[in-house]
Amino acid sequence: MKNFITFVLFAILLFIISLEQPVLADTVDGAKIFSVNCAGCHINGGNIIRRGKNLKMRALKKYKMDSVEAIYNIVTYGKNNMSAYKNRLTEPEIQAVSTYVLNQAENNWRKQ
Repeated sequence: MKNFITFVLFAILLFIISLEQPVLADTVDGAKIFSVNCAGCHINGGNIIRRGKNLKMRALKKYKMDSVEAIYNIVTYGKNNMSAYKNRLTEPEIQAVSTYVLNQAENNWRKQ
């Protein structure tokens, strides 16, 4: 009986831990992801490959990239010189970095 109770308690603990996983995805740090994967070409929202196609709000609006969804799509699938990151980043990471980019553009890429 003691082994059965131990097993049930262990199973309940595993179930509770599995419920916590989505919360961890929400804590993904867009700034860190950007620093590791994007800043090489887009330091401070610029673009070392194509100057006019930067991450400043003016350019994002000009190219209709001024929403999290549009940024998410280009990060995921790439376009022209922009590489696709769907095989390098998870969906929560892409969402986090997309939100970070838009927030930074809205704040003119000032340190926060």
